[in-house]
Amino acid sequence: MDLGIKGKKALVCGASAGLGYACAEALAAEGVHLVIVARTEGPLLQAADRLRGIAGSGLVDTVAADVTTPEGRARIFAAHPDFDIVVTNAGGPPPGDFRRWDQATWHQAIDANMLAPIELIKATVDGMMARGWGRIVNITSSAVKSPVDGLGLSIGARSGLTGFVAGLARSTVGRGVTINNLLPGTFDTARLAGNFAAQAQREGRSVNEVKAARLAKHPAHRFGAPGELGHTCAYLCSAHAGYINGQNLLLDGGSFPGVF
Repeated sequence: MDLGIKGKKALVCGASAGLGYACAEALAAEGVHLVIVARTEGPLLQAADRLRGIAGSGLVDTVAADVTTPEGRARIFAAHPDFDIVVTNAGGPPPGDFRRWDQATWHQAIDANMLAPIELIKATVDGMMARGWGRIVNITSSAVKSPVDGLGLSIGARSGLTGFVAGLARSTVGRGVTINNLLPGTFDTARLAGNFAAQAQREGRSVNEVKAARLAKHPAHRFGAPGELGHTCAYLCSAHAGYINGQNLLLDGGSFPGVF
């Protein structure tokens, strides 16, 4: 299927690896011109080289910046003021006991997982509406729909973003701009591997034991492949998805035990 977005310009955050890179990869295959952003320049440049090697890819530019800071966002928009597509993505805060979290810890989580995406939306959505077309996709977490004890920082901040999007999206779609959220469950990324390693160390078990225990409880008996989320993101950004708006799309292999 031709997604109808060849030549569109996309900002993809957290794109040097993992789910952010998977989204950039799927968009590159559609001929989208990419601006990929991550904090560390070395891995970002390597990711850009791989994306340029994809058949049919458009231009690929890089901006090494921390999108959770005003300075980082200013660096992006100084170089690239207008985008047709924006994919927001930031790693979640660490798990823990809420009794140990002070205000500074909460502020850091909210800045990264709620306010930074809102600031990126604020900087781009009016231009999209003026041009009559735009796609914004936020990568959040399945924990927004299926809360997990200990992930309060992530759930709290991302739930705030979810509520904000639910209201805003109704006011943009009439001007051709959709805003949706992707809620990934467990995907086979370096971050997941790191989580397993930390859990194994805490519990005195091997990484393979921790991984096997998680898989045994999973309905699909496997973890998601990053490309599965990437292609879903690309479709939401496509010309065919203009009637999908204000939605929270869960990609968890059926782990959520509910109907709605």
